[in-house]
Amino acid sequence: MKIKTNGKPRPAGAKPKPEIKPAVIAEAKPIVTPTVEAKPVITPQPEPRKPIAMANVTEEINNLWDGLSLHARQIAELQETLARKRKPPASSSKVKIRDKQTGKGYPSKNNAYQTLLRSGALKALVDKGVFGEVPEKNTFGWYALKREMPDRFGELKEGDSDGKAQAPAVAAPIAR
Repeated sequence: MKIKTNGKPRPAGAKPKPEIKPAVIAEAKPIVTPTVEAKPVITPQPEPRKPIAMANVTEEINNLWDGLSLHARQIAELQETLARKRKPPASSSKVKIRDKQTGKGYPSKNNAYQTLLRSGALKALVDKGVFGEVPEKNTFGWYALKREMPDRFGELKEGDSDGKAQAPAVAAPIAR
């Protein structure tokens, strides 16, 4: 057997490469698939409408009102359930203020601040700038007033008819 080398020497023990022959392509046969008969598509037909008459319209309106009233009852029941589960609001009784210097009582903290501000009793503090640029609009003026004059005002709890401020309650020490 003679080995083709294409002009290059080949080692003695080397195997020759097989020759590649061009492939013969056979004629393509058409692919036959089984045919499935198409089934007719059935579209749902709407129900025939009742002729428009006053009785039919009245019946539809009554059905809508029934559904609406049922819905309203369900909403009312849910609201009642939520109201039962809600905690009652905390008591919002205002703390009354007593001016120890003048003996005058005020219905609230802000009222004490606003009344003293309008009367001019706080002129020195206003000039000092304690209450800000516009003291009349300062919603926290009472706290600035209390900080500047801590001993002048006392709190009156509800039920205090004698007009004297109560001292804050001090907890008794726990005996062991």
